[in-house]
Amino acid sequence: MQGEVGTYANARPVILRNAVFIGLAVSVYGVSFGAMGVTAGLSVLQTSVLSLVMFTGASQLAFVGVIAAGGAPATAIATALLLGVRNAMYAVRMSTLLRVRHGWRLLAAQLTIDESTALSIAQDESIEDGRASRLGFWAGGVSVFALWNLATVIGALGAQAIGDPKAFGLDTAIVAGLAGLLWPRLRDRESWTVAAGSLALALIMVPFTPAGVPVLSCALIAFGVATTTLRRHPEVRD
Repeated sequence: MQGEVGTYANARPVILRNAVFIGLAVSVYGVSFGAMGVTAGLSVLQTSVLSLVMFTGASQLAFVGVIAAGGAPATAIATALLLGVRNAMYAVRMSTLLRVRHGWRLLAAQLTIDESTALSIAQDESIEDGRASRLGFWAGGVSVFALWNLATVIGALGAQAIGDPKAFGLDTAIVAGLAGLLWPRLRDRESWTVAAGSLALALIMVPFTPAGVPVLSCALIAFGVATTTLRRHPEVRD
């Protein structure tokens, strides 16, 4: 993208178009999450509020997955928080680009997700002192937030309307949703190794531990590997 646009005026329509497309693509998962929330036993209101407040796909899917499996709320919350740690890492990078203050910092924190960060850092930071990068963040974050939450309501209402979700096989949607979210991220040997090791550990732990504990343990493995990688290769933070 950096070679295609050289000024903010040229970059702006491209950024806005990409933000809308990303929001639409992510909203497909939002519909799934809405249905999963109701399937897990949450009400439409609870599912919608969870999307508004938590607003990070992997954490939300993990949360309802643990609840659906009969896990304790504390375990579900711990798993969701652990998966959301990556957003804090994004925030460290984005703070140097956005340069926001006061209440805007809270809004920026809420919108700091994979998609908004990716759209921001994809821009040429030299364009009008980072203006294109800032637009990428805000446009991507607002687009995903609006469409994800709208899709959540649609999915939750749809699942509620059909009656027993298990009769239609929606109880398997949580596993499918998590797999769909994870699959595109397995791009190298290390990722595949972590995924395979986590799967093996989960299968071993399922018969002997309460629901939710295997998921939390697998998340700890991923977090440990990420921490080790950052220590060995500090340049990854840049």
